[in-house]
Amino acid sequence: MSSAEARRFRHHHHSSGGGGGYEPPYADMVIDGNTGRVLHATNADELRHPASITKVMTLYLLFEQIEKGRFRLDTSLHISAHAAAQAPSKLGLQPGDTITVEDAIKAVVTKSCNDIAVAIAENIAGDESSFAEMMTKKAHALGMSRTHYANASGLPNNEQITTARDLTILARALQDHFPQYYHYFSTHSFAYDGQVLRNHNHLLDRVEGMDGIKTGYTNASGFNLLTSVHRDGHFLVAAVLGGHTARGRDEIMDNLIEANIDNTATSRTVPVVADNNGDDGDVVRPAAHLVPPAKIAANDDTEEPDDEMPAPLPMVKAVPAAPAARPRPAVISGTPRVAQVDDKSETTGSIQPRKRLVADGSTTTRPVAASVTGATTTNMRWVQGPAGKPVTTKAVEEKAPVKTAAAEPPVKPEVHPAGHAGWLIQVGATDDVSKAQELLTRAKSSSRGALASAQAYTEKVQKGGETLYRARFAVLDSDAAESACRVLKRSGMACMPTKN
Repeated sequence: MSSAEARRFRHHHHSSGGGGGYEPPYADMVIDGNTGRVLHATNADELRHPASITKVMTLYLLFEQIEKGRFRLDTSLHISAHAAAQAPSKLGLQPGDTITVEDAIKAVVTKSCNDIAVAIAENIAGDESSFAEMMTKKAHALGMSRTHYANASGLPNNEQITTARDLTILARALQDHFPQYYHYFSTHSFAYDGQVLRNHNHLLDRVEGMDGIKTGYTNASGFNLLTSVHRDGHFLVAAVLGGHTARGRDEIMDNLIEANIDNTATSRTVPVVADNNGDDGDVVRPAAHLVPPAKIAANDDTEEPDDEMPAPLPMVKAVPAAPAARPRPAVISGTPRVAQVDDKSETTGSIQPRKRLVADGSTTTRPVAASVTGATTTNMRWVQGPAGKPVTTKAVEEKAPVKTAAAEPPVKPEVHPAGHAGWLIQVGATDDVSKAQELLTRAKSSSRGALASAQAYTEKVQKGGETLYRARFAVLDSDAAESACRVLKRSGMACMPTKN
């Protein structure tokens, strides 16, 4: 970390959000989700505090436990005294209370409840400290090499660090590995025990195609947002860290999306984000050089205000896009500016497309903002929800009917086809062989004939001290694998194609 950046860290610990002198350290990154190309970057590898974006990894590990069969959406999580004592934002449950897994997910996504994030951690790992170690191991297994977690919520801790680049990796991994649960991140509001919890991500109602993911705010971090957008086959992932205000952060994100969405590809060419045995090995602890030197004040702010802070970011002069001449993202200090970077070495993932935000007065081409604050809500026309309509609470909370495989005969898994030279698809892994077989049966019935000629089998593997059973199908070629996975993902199932 540079001396100038260290000075900014020290300065903002004694400032308050929204004030004229408030200067949280800034970073951002925009990735083409279909090719992995870096479209824009500012300080993308510099250390930052994630604040409540931390909870994305907390939910990632919860989704992993659901996939392994250890939890269901209706499983009750117990609230400990430690969880109940967390600082706001919180749901306010008392020690001894319970909450279902699904309600916990929604409480974390919408109100960013710190007490519920800690409850998730404790119910999975026994205590929050052990869970934070799991989080760090998983981050490194996904390639988030500069990330370290110290807690499950994102509440202030000097060792809770990440980068904009690492967060884009997490966003892509989330969609690659858990498409059946990703829809929770676009929950607009959630009714619980007589109260309605509304999502802090206000752009969900304004930018068509934005489908999450998570906001974050502490005084140390500034206003953060990690998100992805799908429009007409285009797909991008973006992170903005260190906004002066919620409104200013949203304006930056909106302009970065509009400046880059049309430059993304419409077909996927990049593999899924690899998980390199994140359940194995020793606990990863932070290297000394990865810990920011400034200490976070004990009275640091701990939640994003429900109302946006009034002061917008200052206007800056237009900066022309930089040519694609460097193999790494451009690093720009000070006020955020657009720097176009063409980095074909990056990798990412994908999902399904949606629609777009348009600028009033545009003709045949979209005006591209040369400055991240060059366009504002006064010169943009917001298109809300499907077919231009706002998404209602009822529409958000309605659940799609669950398809069952009751009428489908159970799949009889074969042994691992060691001689098969084609492609394989994996629909899940669990520590119970009967549950792996159930996954195969459900996948077969949900495939609409795409797996009619595929060979179903379970594969027993050892990961650390744990035995897992992979539910897999052997298929003939990559086209068949991709086609089957598309059908299964539309049915809400996980699916990962791979060459044998």
